[in-house]
Amino acid sequence: MKKRLVKQSSPHYGSLPRRFRRARLVLLGCGDVGLRFVRMYADRLHIIGVVRRTEALEAVREAGATPLRIDLEDLRASRRLRGLAPFVLHSAPPPSSGKGDPRTKHALQAMPQATAWVYLSTTGVYGDCGGARFDETRAVAPRNERALRRVAAETLLRRRAATGSARVNVLRVPGIYAGDRLPVERLQRGTPALIDADDVYTNHIHADDLARIAFAALWRGRSQRVIHAVDDSDMKMGEYFEAVAQAFGLPSPPRLPREQLREAVSPMLLSFMSESRRLDNRRLKRELRVRLRFPQVADFLKTVGKDPG
Repeated sequence: MKKRLVKQSSPHYGSLPRRFRRARLVLLGCGDVGLRFVRMYADRLHIIGVVRRTEALEAVREAGATPLRIDLEDLRASRRLRGLAPFVLHSAPPPSSGKGDPRTKHALQAMPQATAWVYLSTTGVYGDCGGARFDETRAVAPRNERALRRVAAETLLRRRAATGSARVNVLRVPGIYAGDRLPVERLQRGTPALIDADDVYTNHIHADDLARIAFAALWRGRSQRVIHAVDDSDMKMGEYFEAVAQAFGLPSPPRLPREQLREAVSPMLLSFMSESRRLDNRRLKRELRVRLRFPQVADFLKTVGKDPG
């Protein structure tokens, strides 16, 4: 009697425990948005969260990522990143001085194997646009060193993409807000805003929506692509402050002409109140196919006291 031959099937990843099937991602910078990203996607990704400070390690671990302390300004220390993961979400800001970004430079040198990068940049790279509405094809025009450092980081990343060895998406991010990231204390202090004639247009995104945009960019983003990570709000800065004041039952901020405001606010705040622009987000919706949880700031403020987020 002939023995019946049984065909042996080859191993299949679907039979492995889930923890062995998750894609690996290095998260550079675990601030508020980074930790939100971890909490949202730790069940889908094996995330290695890189921080500079020892005291930040526990927060990364509690969120669900593997913590790793590395000072990205130290090239030798940065080499520990080599071979860790093919995906990188880069949310670490540049240093607070200078015109370049050694952190991004060292990360790129340390991770030549990374095939997909998403970088959280800033809409400040455009400088003052006089309230104009525009898309991602507009040239950058940074007006301060803070924005120059971001442009330097973007340039380094896009050079990597130009080699064809990695896909890079740059998300230009505006003012980030959430339940604990609203100008409530400023309103309580009575800090003034600009009169309407001098006021500037601002752009916004909820922190949770930004984390979701970053995730979508990792899988759907086209290489060498800039995306405006902004919502649909079309409002001036004073309108934003007044909307928050109304939601929390606070007095509206006093309004001053720009010349008087110079004497009443810090130079840093004044710089933010000197750039006016309205960013088109059609590429975000068309290419990344992201449906925002909070399409406008007003949608979020309706939830205050119910689901602050």
